[in-house]
Amino acid sequence: MLVAGIGNIFLGDDGFGPEVIRRLPPDRDPAVRVTDYGIRGLHLAYDLLDGWDALVLVDAIPDRGEPGRVEVFRAESGSGAAAFDGHAMHPEAVFETVRALGGTVPPTVVVGCQVGSVDERMGLTDPVAAAVPDAVAAVGDVLAELLARQEV
Repeated sequence: MLVAGIGNIFLGDDGFGPEVIRRLPPDRDPAVRVTDYGIRGLHLAYDLLDGWDALVLVDAIPDRGEPGRVEVFRAESGSGAAAFDGHAMHPEAVFETVRALGGTVPPTVVVGCQVGSVDERMGLTDPVAAAVPDAVAAVGDVLAELLARQEV
């Protein structure tokens, strides 16, 4: 399984994904790879060609509620996954690139947080920073569920 943090740390709350990745505990199942992709969507697309069983995207999401609200949902191609774009290469564009390169997009779960501000600045707003521990726990829960399904 691949856990991918995406976002731009120079655009305020858009740096949510990288911050959550930074705070994930280092002791995890060896079947799980955790990577901070930042704004390197093309790098993520190429890594997805390696044939992962699942992808967990950690990202800032706009227009889905109160700033700091953590949401876990399944991203499906054509389902509006691109609506949580906070950077140049949004997730749907990454998925399209994977398909264009002959790959298959794995089942994808998004752990996202509603942004407060993506103005040019470093650091998360207070509500989004306060949501980071909840997102870390949510990633752990998602991974536990995905790993349990593999054992069945």
